[in-house]
Amino acid sequence: MNAMAAPVIAPHLPEWVEPHYFRSTEELFELAPQAEIGWFDLYQPQGMAEAIRRAGRLRWLNSIYAGVDFFPLPLLAERGVVLTNGAGINAITIAEYVVMGMLTIAKGYREVVRAQDRHEWLLDSPGKVELAGSRALILGAGEIGGRVARMLAGFEVEVTTVRRAPGEGTLTPDQWRARLGEFDWVILAVPATPETDGMIGAAELAAMKRSAVLINVARGTVVDQEALIAALEDKRIGGAFLDVTTPEPLPAEHPLWNLPNAHVTMHLSGRAQDRMFVRAVQRFLANLGRFQRGEPLSHRVDLSRGY
Repeated sequence: MNAMAAPVIAPHLPEWVEPHYFRSTEELFELAPQAEIGWFDLYQPQGMAEAIRRAGRLRWLNSIYAGVDFFPLPLLAERGVVLTNGAGINAITIAEYVVMGMLTIAKGYREVVRAQDRHEWLLDSPGKVELAGSRALILGAGEIGGRVARMLAGFEVEVTTVRRAPGEGTLTPDQWRARLGEFDWVILAVPATPETDGMIGAAELAAMKRSAVLINVARGTVVDQEALIAALEDKRIGGAFLDVTTPEPLPAEHPLWNLPNAHVTMHLSGRAQDRMFVRAVQRFLANLGRFQRGEPLSHRVDLSRGY
């Protein structure tokens, strides 16, 4: 595991664990072939994937990342490696980011900040939308989507969630497209899988209300970005709040930066907190006990589904 974790995790490791810490990608590559339990998190997905390929003795791989679309999942499945991820670790802050985005757009807060920069006293609010009474569709019924739904209930937003199992206040995957025109907010919190790739395209954008706002805290790949740019330029939807884009970082000359109805927040939603690593270490330590006892590990990834 990363040497930065040593001061936090080392005092709590059980005696049967022999820890090895890496300080660079090169050190990780050297240590990976020895590892039976691995926590290989890096900022560079390619480096993590290469370390996993080198880890032939690996039995359990842990990660702080919720999205595992850049992991070599078929290889892990072939080797029988258990993968646990960080699903829910950042759910609090990402859900707060969604609400922040909704309020920012509803109240025109970006224009308020710009007015302050100009030292200009506005005489009226640039945004007059109330969240109360509006309708939100949440695609993704995991921990982030669930927490968003609970937060929005406090704002008196009528929430509908897309999930596989039908129920009250839910739509199934074969139902939501026909109902898109009913919602003021379309919130994407789905995992990145072949099934969700490009799930919001030109047809879906055309089906939304002209005043509706698309919020994406999932992955940039779940949206046809060129179709979204066209819809925003033509004002066929009200706006977009994008914490994720394709590619990342977004090039300085990319048209999304200049669209007045696009808000780009640079994949910061999961970083806007200071408890992520503490929660990740607590989960890892709890799973160590389960691993030793031969019990199922929490937040295990279904390698065939990719989440």
